[in-house]
Amino acid sequence: MNRELLFGVNPVREALRGSRQAFELYVQSSSTDHRMEKIIALARDKGVKVVKRERDDLTRMCASSHHQGMALSVAPFGYADLDDVVMALASMEKPTLLLVLDGIQDPHNLGALVRTAACAGADGVIIPKDRACGINATAEKSSAGAVETIPVIQVVNLSQSLEMLKERGFWVYGLEGKAPQTLYKTKFSGNVVLVVGSEGEGIRPLVARQCDVLLSIPQYGGVGSLNASVAGGIAMFEVARQLYGA
Repeated sequence: MNRELLFGVNPVREALRGSRQAFELYVQSSSTDHRMEKIIALARDKGVKVVKRERDDLTRMCASSHHQGMALSVAPFGYADLDDVVMALASMEKPTLLLVLDGIQDPHNLGALVRTAACAGADGVIIPKDRACGINATAEKSSAGAVETIPVIQVVNLSQSLEMLKERGFWVYGLEGKAPQTLYKTKFSGNVVLVVGSEGEGIRPLVARQCDVLLSIPQYGGVGSLNASVAGGIAMFEVARQLYGA
């Protein structure tokens, strides 16, 4: 079976709490981190073998010095199915929010956006299979383990997926820096899809055409545009404020 290596306190802890199969927990033998004992207990409760390693060994294993003294060997990340997620949401009597990421290339941005989506109460994150970053160890670390707490869906054709969501009653909003309609003059309700484009190119034309409304975030100075993860975070929390009340 193929295996992946997660590292860092939050990704390891959330993976052990979740449903993904885990094989070995590697811990730094000289660690004084007070969180280590609780994570070792989680591993043992799940029947995961605990192996001690020197810090330099962990650094080589993870190809990073930012492992915080632990790494976890797990089964490959399991993406959720879009139809299953939509069917589950249809049974809920509440507003819903899906985040769509069109071509995010940087795993740090991907992880940050998944983390923000989870914190904003979003019901899922949709990413394309091609020409975009998938969930890897860097994205998981950047998400602080949030990828284990919110469905992440990988689709072959983003444009067709948006069309299907519109047929199921979702209203699709895309972030576009030059759009005349602004985020704060838009009323959100019901089932919402928020589309965030790639770091350099933004939303692709085919995807933009599936958006019911294109929105911009007003800026009052600085450089030409916001970082994708920052723009997505601002927009998600405004949508969440209107949908869930605060």
